[in-house]
This record gives sequence, structure tokens and C-alpha cells, in this order.
Amino acid sequence: MNRNYIIGVIGLMSAAVIGVFWLQMDLINTAIKENEVKFDKDVFDALNSVVMRLEREEEMEIVNTSFNGFVTRYYNIETQPAKDIAPPPVPSDPTPPAAGILPAERLLTQLWEDIREEDCDCSRCVAERSEKYRSLLTVMQQQGGHRLPLAERVKRDRLRDILRKELANRGINIAYNYGLLSTASNGFVIIDDRYVVESDEPRESLPGFSNIYNSKYRVHLFTDETPAPGLLMLHFPARSGFVGRSVWPNLMGAFIFTGIILFSFGYTIYVIFTQKKLSEMKNDFINNMTHEFKTPIATISLAADSINSPMISGHADKVRRFADIIKQENKRMNSQVEKVLQMALIDRSEFSLNLGEVNLHEVIQQALTNFSIRVEQRQGTVEGKLQASNPVVQGDLTHISNIVNNLLDNADKYSPDSPEITVWTRDANGGVEITVQDKGMGMSKEARKHIFDKFYRVHTGNVHDVKGFGLGLSYVKAIVTAHKGAVDVKSEPGKGSSFTVFLPR
Repeated sequence: MNRNYIIGVIGLMSAAVIGVFWLQMDLINTAIKENEVKFDKDVFDALNSVVMRLEREEEMEIVNTSFNGFVTRYYNIETQPAKDIAPPPVPSDPTPPAAGILPAERLLTQLWEDIREEDCDCSRCVAERSEKYRSLLTVMQQQGGHRLPLAERVKRDRLRDILRKELANRGINIAYNYGLLSTASNGFVIIDDRYVVESDEPRESLPGFSNIYNSKYRVHLFTDETPAPGLLMLHFPARSGFVGRSVWPNLMGAFIFTGIILFSFGYTIYVIFTQKKLSEMKNDFINNMTHEFKTPIATISLAADSINSPMISGHADKVRRFADIIKQENKRMNSQVEKVLQMALIDRSEFSLNLGEVNLHEVIQQALTNFSIRVEQRQGTVEGKLQASNPVVQGDLTHISNIVNNLLDNADKYSPDSPEITVWTRDANGGVEITVQDKGMGMSKEARKHIFDKFYRVHTGNVHDVKGFGLGLSYVKAIVTAHKGAVDVKSEPGKGSSFTVFLPR
């Protein structure tokens, strides 16, 4: 697939994921706002209910105390009103007083309406109704001149119980602070079950003072009076958490599933690029293999044609020479095929190690002897510094020999000028280290990440003069791992490379 197409698909998928996540966050934000509106409405409903119940209870208390005499008589109870009340002048058509003096005036107004609705309109009945109303009005006027302070009109324990019940009825079961503010003094009378007037502490030092004072949750108390004598206020420290509590599962689900999508998306992109790179490496492998096979095939074809030529067939020495060429090229092709088949077996884990005692110094000396001829042809040097005191390990002689030869071959191929190769051995904790060092072209950090990948070959620029299938170092890694060892590489561009293999004893 073209790289631009892959980038385009990545862009579309990224936009889709971001869009879905944004829409999800917008829905969650809308739900939170709706919860906030509902919460505010429930709080104000609760406050209004509290105010209504406090006012109603005060009215009933006034009825049971101040109006006891007249009200009980009006409902045919024997208790009589006080004798020392001087009735005011009675108008010919008395009207109820204007609202706004005491909460109980609503009761007074209702009683007056009841009185006026009596059927008989004779002068005697009108006089009796006027007397009833005059007595009640007198009591109201006397009571109105002795208004109680706000702290005495609102019972602390009763306010606490009513407020708690009204909030609980609306599902609001979180911690809160409340206060009762006097509009006359602009100071709190009650804060969180405490009478502030009874406390020696400064009001500002009381819990939640400033939060309550600045809260938007406030309603007037005793609104029939002008001005209203009090304000009931509420503050919820954990309001945000309570409002967002219902959307937390959706929010967590959005993050979790978006994370899963992003992980899957990222892994898919990783697989795509990995497969793309693997495909490119396989194509390079096929091209290299074709080139590696083409040369010996062409050589064998020419040698065979030469043997069949009348000018050559009659000369035994020339036939023998061309036959040796065919044999050498065939051996070369067979060696390349064996490498590929060997890696296939390793990939399928179908190979087995023939373990025995292996003297690494002997293996390295043999490899250096065979390899020195090849290096000397390029005016190079190869040197062994075998310093391990105990070079014997448990391993497969054939595979360990291949490891050393592959590392030497790799050092030679990536040394563009006269190779300078050094092989070290040294004792390590529980085993022996073999280091093959060259002063060749080196490699970048990115190349070091993939150097042991199958089919991977370090790029050498525009000149493709390094032969091979990209299987040598992959084979080294697989065999060292099978021996329960480790392999490491250090390299810098232009300064050469150093491969270190650890084999346990």
C-alpha cells in the first residue's frame, strides 16, 4: 500500500476517534448541566418548603397563644377573651387590616371572611359580627406591638430537622452548611445548628461562614412582613461531585472505551507499518537471492557450454577445470539454499542443539585461519585477543562455529576499506564473552534496533555492493538465545561496530 494512502487512512481514523470522543464529552457536559439545573430547582423547592412550614408553625403557635381567648369562643369553646382589652371603635362596615403586620393576619382575614359570610343581615347580627371582629383585631394590634426577635421566632432544632427532611425528600443526601441571616443586622443568627448570638467566636471564624454568606441558595423568611426579617441560606461543599455523580459511569466508560479504541488503532498502525517494512525486506531478500543465484547459474551455464564445445571437450585438463568451476558454483548455491532452509527451521523451532563441550578458543582460531586469507586479499588484518581463562562452554559446535563466522563475515562486508577486525574473549559472570570489533562504516541508532530482524540489511547508500540475504545476524540471535545467552551491539556511524556474544558455561 502506498505510504500516502496509509497516512490518509490514519488521518481519517484519528478525526473519527476525536469526533466521537468530542461528541461523547458534549453529551456528558449537557447531562451535567441538566443535573445542575435539577439540583438547583430541588434545593430552592426544599428551601421554600422549609420557609412555608416555619411560617405555618408560627401561625399555629400564635393561634394557640395570643388568640386563644377569642378563637376558642368563636368555635364555641368556653374560654373568654381578656376583660381588660379596650375594643377600638367599630366602623359600620368593618374591613380586615392590610396584610404585612404579622404572619397570623392571614388567619385574621380568613376569620373576618367567615364572619361576613353569615346569613343574617339584621342590625343585631351585624353588631355581633362586628364585636367578634373588634375583639380579634384588638388582640392582633396588641400582639403586633411585641414582635419577637428572629432568633426566638425560629427554633434551631426545628429548623435543622425540617431542612434535613425536605432535602432528603428530594434525594439530596450530601453534606451542607446552612445559616439564618437577620436582614435587620445583616448578621447570622444561626449557623449549622448553633445560635451565633450565644457564641463568643467571631462570626467569620465559624465553619462555612463566607461560603454560606456568598451562596446563591437563599430564600426570604416570613415574606408577609415588609421587609422580610430573615434569609435562609444553604451551601453545598461537594455540590460538583454530587451533580456529576450520575454521569461518572458514562465518563469513565468514555475514557476506557476511547482508550481501547486508541490502543487498537495504534496497534493496527504499528502492524501495518511493520508488515509494510517486512514486505519491503522480503522484496529485498528476493532481489538479493535472485542476484546471488543468477551469478553462479550464469557461471555454470557458461562452463557447461564450454565443456560441450569441440575446442574444449578434447582437452581433459580444460574439461576438468570447467568441471571444478561448476562444482564450486553449485556448492556456493547449495550453501545459500541451506541458509534459507536453516532459518525456516529456526522460525518453526524445529531445530535441536547437539550439546557438548566446546572450546571457544579453538573455534575462533580455526575461523581466523580460514578468514585471514579473505581479509588479506583486501589489504586488511584480522587479529585474535583470546583472554578468557576458561573458554570451554556447553554448546553445539556447528552452530557456535557459524556464529563466529557470521560475525566475521558481517565485519568484513561492512568495512568499505581495508578491514581491521579484532576478536576478543574474556571471562564473564557465569560464562564467556566473545566480541567481534571492526572499524567499518558503523550504523545508526535506528539501524541498531532492527539489526537482528530477519531479512533486515543496513542501507549502504546508492551503492549496493554488500551481498547477502539479511539472515546472518538473525541466525546469530536465534542460536545465542537457544544457548540461553545474549548478544549486544555497539556502533556509531563512521566509527565501526562491536558485537558481543555471551555464552553461559
